[in-house]
Amino acid sequence: MYKLIKVDCGVCAAEGFYADGISAGLKPNNAKDMAFVYSDTLCEIAFTFTTNKMTAAPIRHFKAKGEFQTNFVLINSKNANAMTGKAGIKDIDEILATLPKEIVNPVMSSTGVIGVRLPKEKIIAGAKLFDLTKKDNNAAACAIMTTDTFSKQIAYKVVLEDGSSFHIGAMAKGAGMINPAMATMLCFITTDAKVSKKQMQDILNLHVKTTFNAASVDGDTSTNDTVMLLSNGKSGAYHEEAFSEALYHIMRFLAREMVRDGEGATKLVTYEISGAKNDEEAEVVAKALTNSLLVKTALYGEDPNWGRIASTVGASGAEADEERLKISFEDVCVYDRGELYFDEEMEQKAAEIMKREAFTISCDLGIGEGKFTAFGCDLGYEYVKINADYRT
Repeated sequence: MYKLIKVDCGVCAAEGFYADGISAGLKPNNAKDMAFVYSDTLCEIAFTFTTNKMTAAPIRHFKAKGEFQTNFVLINSKNANAMTGKAGIKDIDEILATLPKEIVNPVMSSTGVIGVRLPKEKIIAGAKLFDLTKKDNNAAACAIMTTDTFSKQIAYKVVLEDGSSFHIGAMAKGAGMINPAMATMLCFITTDAKVSKKQMQDILNLHVKTTFNAASVDGDTSTNDTVMLLSNGKSGAYHEEAFSEALYHIMRFLAREMVRDGEGATKLVTYEISGAKNDEEAEVVAKALTNSLLVKTALYGEDPNWGRIASTVGASGAEADEERLKISFEDVCVYDRGELYFDEEMEQKAAEIMKREAFTISCDLGIGEGKFTAFGCDLGYEYVKINADYRT
């Protein structure tokens, strides 16, 4: 019926979209620190934001606009423009007012240190360096990074049965302060699909729960968490199922990449919870495991201490019973409904699995049909080092 084909170019893959990253002097050593995403025609925009009540100024500024279309997003790193009060909103207005006339209803997104006013003069001067004809998705993806160690991008071409096609591309940043309750992560998704604002919003809302909202590095929800999905409709093509599938794959990939790049992380761990009373309780268990410091430190030490997993399941608040619980590291079952399989041989097998860069821990609660999958990582010395002196 349709084909999903991975392509390059990230946020520039869709027709009519442009992006670039430049250095405005916000970061040291002339590193790229400002980016833009621009469409040569107006876009419908769907979005989801943090539920942190200390919401950053760019999000409050966006929400105050009501219903609107835009063709431009300005993104800065190094400064979150959060906890800056009315002055933070005013700073955004003053910056956006200096942009060229072909930019309509621009929006701004920021990431970095909380509680510091934006360096307006540097950002205004930096924006004058933007070339709206550039399609440098790599530079844009690098410019929005903070403690990230690599950029995060993906794009698909979706070919429909009648030969028509559309594209969806994206870039994201995030490595620490990751526990998206949405709807510090930012994600910008562009598409030339002829999709309505309502359809975009509905599909985005559907997939955020099992992608970005299923990801945790450290259990902290940022003031700036943002996902924006922009469509200019230039392809003239659309297929709801194909669009939904492509968007899900993009969001899931980026969510996992952020966890894989977690500050100081060495492991990407997938927690597959099944047999819970319902899906909601499965989600509670999965997220408890992603956020447990005892579990995360055991992962870092490559210690298959399954007792910490069992304890976290029991403490999560979900219905659980040791006579029904089953715990496995990949295909190695260490505990099965009251039966201990954790002898010397099994411990060695589980320890070997934990040496991998990515693996799955499964918990079958044996209660009902509920299931949920979440993504987490380990916690080591480097996380403390990064966050102890983050402002410097």
